[in-house]
Formats: sequence, structure tokens, C-alpha cells
Amino acid sequence: MSKRWSQARAKHWYDEQPWLIGCNFIPSTAINQLEMWQADTFDLATIDRELGWAAGLGFNTVRVYLHDLLWLADADGLLERINQYLTVASKHGIRTTLVFFDACWNNYGYLGKQPQPIPGVHNSGWLQSPTGKVLVDGSAWGRLEAYVVGVMDYLRDDERVLMWDLYNEPGNEGYLESSFPLLQAVFAWARRVNPAQPLTVGVWDEGSAFERLNQFQLEHSDIITFHNYEPLESLERQMTALQSYDRPLICTEYMARTRGSYFATHMPVFKDARVGCYNWGLVAGKTQTQYPWYSSQGRPEPELWYHDIFYSDGTPYDETEVNVIKATTAPDVVHR
Repeated sequence: MSKRWSQARAKHWYDEQPWLIGCNFIPSTAINQLEMWQADTFDLATIDRELGWAAGLGFNTVRVYLHDLLWLADADGLLERINQYLTVASKHGIRTTLVFFDACWNNYGYLGKQPQPIPGVHNSGWLQSPTGKVLVDGSAWGRLEAYVVGVMDYLRDDERVLMWDLYNEPGNEGYLESSFPLLQAVFAWARRVNPAQPLTVGVWDEGSAFERLNQFQLEHSDIITFHNYEPLESLERQMTALQSYDRPLICTEYMARTRGSYFATHMPVFKDARVGCYNWGLVAGKTQTQYPWYSSQGRPEPELWYHDIFYSDGTPYDETEVNVIKATTAPDVVHR
């Protein structure tokens, strides 16, 4: 089994990258991870079009979620569709961070036709992976291992894959204790594959209840990643604290306008510190993440969007904001 990358190796890898700037991505025609990747709804044309808009902003990377049920249903087909996706993303100069597991939102999942969005509700169809039942039971972990090892082994030397984000927000949705064994297991499975790309799991809750999870994540990730949807003061404090680990630092989720997390305030700080960053959302679509977390059914679209940058026809939500993004991603811009 391989070991965690040394600080020197992690820094060398990061020094070879451009400033990493991008978004969390799902095409506007998909409500969740299954609808994005299942054969009947895999919408490569929309993926191509929308990643073109991302590249037009100056983005060079996106973060994309998989789901364990996809492997169970059609492992070979999943690998082929991932390859098709990566070919399109690479065409646009975009490399991808792939996410295996996720503790967030709905605690169910079924293959086949997915539900329609509930009007006004943020991420009404997004799925935990695995479900809580599988997480706490453990009897199905053999297929979870096969999924992680199978996908990672297929892409272990593929330069189109930037990083492996093994588990999004472990401990969320009430799974504080039961997430820990899977967190340990997924790192062990990934180390056995020993891919050319770095491994990470981002810290997302700084509360004392998460101390054990956070410490494990920070001690086992090759690259330190984190989430921050708060105003600039919080971001700068968290960055300072995490830089003490003396490893490359990437924020894999930020930007929630009504919480005080904006492109105009946060992107220049990330760039000046050479901290990579992925905002949440690109195109307002079936996930409805322009609505705030836990929004109520039937509420009208908010005047100030929570996440996302474009309408589904490619029109910017805020032209001024898009100009700020483009100006910041320009390679010669320094904000000190």
C-alpha cells in the first residue's frame, strides 16, 4: 500500500499547475449524480456547451460527483461515459476533480428515471452516496470498494484527472460517527491503487464535534482542501490556519452571495495567495442552486441568486460579475 505524499512531492505537483480556478459542475439538465451519468440521460452535448462557458470565464478545472450505484448498474458503461466526459472537458482546457462519496442531501437513491425538481427547493434531488443504510450496515462495502478501485485504476495515470476527492463532507446529515469508518476505508482503498493524482478530503465544519474527522482528513490528504461559504474575514482566517500544514491549499467549495461570499471579494484573495478555488455552481438548472439552502417549496426565484453564474441559455446572471471573474482569471492580474 502506498503512503501519503510527502510535503515535497505535494509542493512539486502544485508548482507544476497553473492557478487552479473553476467550479463544481453538473449539467443543467441533470437533477443529481445519477441523471448526469446514466446512459439514458447522459447529455454530452449540454456538458460540452456548458463547459465551453466555463472555459470562457478562464476556468481550468471543475469538480464533478460520481455515485456508487452507477458502478453497480453498469461499470463498463460508466467508465466509457467518464472517458467521453473527460475528452470533452480536456478539449476546453479543463481538468477534473472527481468525487466518489457524498454525505449531503437526500438519503435515498435508485437507478432509472429520476424525479423532477421540486419547485423552489435547492438540490431537491441530490443524493447521498452511499445511502445511510449502506453506510451503517457495511455488508455492501465490497461493492463500494470495487467502485472506488475500479474507477481509480482505470484513470490512475490519466492527466485529464486533476485530483481525487474521496468523500464530500463526511459527517453531514447526522452521520457524524458513522462516516468515519468509510472515510478510513476509502483512503485505504485509494492508497492501494496508488494513482498519479493526489488524494484529498476537504474539511467543511470547524466545530468541535468534527475534530476527529477533520484531523484524520488533514493528516491523510496529499493536498489540503476545504469549504468556506462565509465572508472574507472567515476565509482569510481559515486559510491562515490551514497553511500551517505546509501543503498546497485548495478551496473546493465557496461563493454563496446571500452569505457574503462573492467572486469580487474572494477570488482576488485566492489568486494572490495562490490558493485554488471552486465556486459552487455554473448554470442554473435542475439542481436549482440559485435558491438558498433549505428553501421552501414554491418560493419565487430569489432576486439575489445563492449560487450559479449563467442561465440555461448561457446568459450571465450578472454581467458585471462575469467581467470580474474574467478579469481575475487573466494571467497577468495581480491584486496585491
